[in-house]
Amino acid sequence: MSKTAPKKLTVAAQETEDFTVANTDVLTKYKAAADITNRVIAQVAAACVDGASIFELCVNGDKAIEDASKTVYTKGKIQKGVGFPTCISVNNTICHFSPLATEAAQTLKTGDMVKVELGAQIDGYGAIAATTIVVGASKENPITGKQADVLMAAHQAAEAAVRLIRAGNANTPVTDNVGRIAAAYGCKPVEGMLSHQQEKNVIDGKKQIILNPTEGQRQDFEKCTFAENEVYCVDIMISSGDGKIKNNASRTTIYKKTAVNYSLKMQTSRVVLSEITKKFGQFPFNLRQMEDERKARMGLLECTKHNVVTAYDVMEEEKGEFVAQFLFTVCVMPSGPLRITSTPIDLETIKTEKKIEDEEILALLASEIKPKAKKANKKKKADAAAAEEQK
Repeated sequence: MSKTAPKKLTVAAQETEDFTVANTDVLTKYKAAADITNRVIAQVAAACVDGASIFELCVNGDKAIEDASKTVYTKGKIQKGVGFPTCISVNNTICHFSPLATEAAQTLKTGDMVKVELGAQIDGYGAIAATTIVVGASKENPITGKQADVLMAAHQAAEAAVRLIRAGNANTPVTDNVGRIAAAYGCKPVEGMLSHQQEKNVIDGKKQIILNPTEGQRQDFEKCTFAENEVYCVDIMISSGDGKIKNNASRTTIYKKTAVNYSLKMQTSRVVLSEITKKFGQFPFNLRQMEDERKARMGLLECTKHNVVTAYDVMEEEKGEFVAQFLFTVCVMPSGPLRITSTPIDLETIKTEKKIEDEEILALLASEIKPKAKKANKKKKADAAAAEEQK
């Protein structure tokens, strides 16, 4: 009897625990992870200079996240660290480029358009961000042409998206407005790119936003409505080309455990899956983080074949085109959207001749992200004063 009573209490506690941002403890963990992400992405972006090693940028980004994570929530056993491995994707490479030490060295050069993506997680609550910079750009040496167009389109699309992600709104206006903004700059969103709802230990939740869907994708895509206390990772990717994607020849290095259960046949596969589960849970990881890269790659063959682990392939646009990315994590609060990860950009270095002329979109961009509550506060003060006079 003494054993069953605590069990019932534990189950009840689990049923009543709130894992949404309505719980102050959960929101605090999201914000703590976001603080690490924001600091590290600024550091990595600043280090993207002529001659910088892409491999070293990725390694240093992941190390900075791990080091910063060790300084928070030091009491108890809380899983924390990298929520998304550092990726440095250049020019027409769209995403997920994070090379290994054994691969040929690649360095950045002046004029490269660089997408930096990374994230931290604390206790299963992830905060991910991505930004785009052009190496060597400054007020004296501004970004122009296709690079300026695609960079401004992505920035403005992200600003529109965050204003639309509020309780009661549907996901389809985000898709439509991003497309209209991209068109104003002669660009297109990357076809079929998805943004996801996030939950504890889940970065690819059920509710989604899609960019530039094909006709088939548009018909099959599930419409949804944003609700209070949800969290979304919003990934805005804009191309100077037609937005069509294809696999890059680069080796896949980023993977993530799925919720699929399958009895793996090979001993190597089982050992690799066990290491993944213990170290990373269901957050993405880089092969560099595995104890033995060669054995990990062998074991992942069976894991990916049966969808126990999913691969984040390196994707690309046509050569000669540019892709810009701004990704942020946003909490849908009762008072409006709360963007917790930042996407650093210096607008003074961008010189585009194109602009948005759609009045509806201009009004959206001019609106407050989080409505001010001054009137409500004045009313409360007035009510309090009236009540005081009646005493």
